[in-house]
Amino acid sequence: LEAAVKGGAKLVAINPLKEAGLTGFIHPQHPVAMALGKATPLASDFVRVRINGDLALFRGVAKALFELELLRPGTVLDAEFLHQHTHDLGEYRALVTATPWSQITRMSGVEEQEIRKLAETMADRSRRVITCWAMGLTQHRNAVATIREVVNVHLLLGAVGRPGAGLCPVRGHSNVQGDRTVGIFEKMPESFLAALDRETGIVSPRAHGYDTVASIHAMHRGAASVFFALGGNFLQASPDTDYTAAALRNCELTVHVSTKLNRSHLVTGRTGIILPCLGRSERDGEGKFVTTENSMGVVQMSRGMLAPASPHLLSEVEIVARLAEAVHGPGSPVLWRWLAEDYDRIRSLIERVVPGFEDYSDRAQQDGGFYLPNDAKLRVWNTPNQKANFSLATADIFEPAPGRLVLQTIRSHDQFNTTIYGPDDRYRGISNARRIILANPEDLRERNIAPCTPVDITSFWGEERRTVKSFTAVPYEMPRGSAAAYFPEANVLVPATSQAVGSGTPTSKTVEIEISPA
Repeated sequence: LEAAVKGGAKLVAINPLKEAGLTGFIHPQHPVAMALGKATPLASDFVRVRINGDLALFRGVAKALFELELLRPGTVLDAEFLHQHTHDLGEYRALVTATPWSQITRMSGVEEQEIRKLAETMADRSRRVITCWAMGLTQHRNAVATIREVVNVHLLLGAVGRPGAGLCPVRGHSNVQGDRTVGIFEKMPESFLAALDRETGIVSPRAHGYDTVASIHAMHRGAASVFFALGGNFLQASPDTDYTAAALRNCELTVHVSTKLNRSHLVTGRTGIILPCLGRSERDGEGKFVTTENSMGVVQMSRGMLAPASPHLLSEVEIVARLAEAVHGPGSPVLWRWLAEDYDRIRSLIERVVPGFEDYSDRAQQDGGFYLPNDAKLRVWNTPNQKANFSLATADIFEPAPGRLVLQTIRSHDQFNTTIYGPDDRYRGISNARRIILANPEDLRERNIAPCTPVDITSFWGEERRTVKSFTAVPYEMPRGSAAAYFPEANVLVPATSQAVGSGTPTSKTVEIEISPA
């Protein structure tokens, strides 16, 4: 983002909280900037949207773009792209036109003039617009519809498959996308399964498996009895901490393949096993390397340089291979140990199963790695009608009961996912505290809650109630009716039975709560 802004890009931040990190950024690897405390200004505009108001906001942007096109015909919408590549434009235009500004501003919490300004900014960038999002959009009941509305706006501008433009979902770490590409998904398509069977001689099960939340429910009711984790801190990363803990304890066996200890190792099934493994930063034999795929679809080599913590450590690959050999026995059509001896053999297998991995090992070692195919980049649409179809969702927003707030879980500055490096959150001015709740000062005064005093928090989902005690209330600049607390401490409030429609993602950004003095 720093490089983009220095190159002339305009950055607009859309967030219920005005994140200090987007106001000014000091690169930690630039000694002069660090020594002088010289920050690069990043976001020039902040759009303070209500929690879960993003669908309404982008519906408003679309409405403003349609109205701008009437004032400046042929200069706002990409008519050629819309004609050649999209479907249902007329129906979408009618839907947007019928959505009144009063509804848009109420749901989004953003004034009409500010939405029009955002639309003009996007229209004036020669359709070179990139929209990035992460869990701020994905962890709501209407997450899929919201993201489709973002896509709708890009389709209007033709800002897909154009240099300097596109849709950019940001994953949690360096290989989430890579896992999915090579099969870590409970609903892999038949084309993948057929190719895997052909190249290995196995017969893959066609029945769908469990996603994260479904696996928790399956363990809880006894339908799944073995939990096997390749890395991660499942208990702390999952919603509804107490429910997830009970699900894990209900298993016959829980196994964690890990580089370091974490809280999940203490909550086990009837038998709990920890298998220590090499970290990606440690040397794995002579010349071995693995690869990762980042959020942009770039595959790159990763080779450990540090001496292993112990000569007895095995790599994750070796552990999986030995386990598979033990489970399947000598009659398995897959030569598990042989594959694990040379990772090029595994990459060769991936080449033959997954499109886009030709000359895998050689290209991965090139500077910068290589890009996997991206059909949207080529304006190829893998839909039944081979068009980019406008979504026709009704604009909605989560509305809490009177007197309640909407809580979102967030990370601190000194935190990476479930790994907490320190108790401070420097960007937000928080020191030595994690059991806190950020809320609008007026919302706190209305509830007779003094700043920095202890409060109890109760979440509501249907008839379900969950409570945490002795959190500290911190006044913070954010929209009325909104609140925020740190993940994973606040995960106990997130119901495992509330998920995004169409994706199954936990709704950690729309938790209905009440807060009261402790």
